[in-house]
Amino acid sequence: MSKVLYIQSSPIKQISYSIKAADAFIEQYRIKNPEDEIVILNVFDAQLPAFDGPAASAKYAIMHGKAHSQEQKQIWKKIESIIEQFTSADKYVLAVAMWNFSIPYKLKQYIDILVQPGYTFTYSDQKGYQGLVKGKPAAVFYARGGQYPKGSAFEPYDLQSKYIELILRFIGFEDIQTITIEPTLMAGEKTAQEKLRQAIEQAKELAANL
Repeated sequence: MSKVLYIQSSPIKQISYSIKAADAFIEQYRIKNPEDEIVILNVFDAQLPAFDGPAASAKYAIMHGKAHSQEQKQIWKKIESIIEQFTSADKYVLAVAMWNFSIPYKLKQYIDILVQPGYTFTYSDQKGYQGLVKGKPAAVFYARGGQYPKGSAFEPYDLQSKYIELILRFIGFEDIQTITIEPTLMAGEKTAQEKLRQAIEQAKELAANL
């Protein structure tokens, strides 16, 4: 039995294109893998700790073996629990909205909690950076109001997929499958719905193989 972590990054779940496509994937996946556990995490619902001054101080005190307070220990314990939930999964599904050409701020907060040395990556002078989350597949569903096709004049504006895939590969992922729904706004509702329909069909096909 595998554990699937399904990460949603939109607060408007009922109308989110990325979540609708990812939901179709999950529905088909459940049919194919009825015994697998699926954990849903919407970053806007999660009680994510702020990675602020106290959290950064706790990180450096504890990770460098320095004296630390009970408060710092509790802060870092919460961060470790979020990292452990992530790393304990066997497979990953991400529904990622585009906000201002990049990703929603809550997803960035979640990533900033996850990406910690010794937990999801390591570094050495001999080998440089190495990811620690290895041998696990990820399916990523992107949605954006405009179009940013590769090779076009608009491609540089896509800081959404570039960042997500850079981070996933940085922490060790190699098997990354992606489906993109675009445009969801600029070409009107009819086009958006057709793009969503196509993405849902692709999602169902992908679910049979993850």
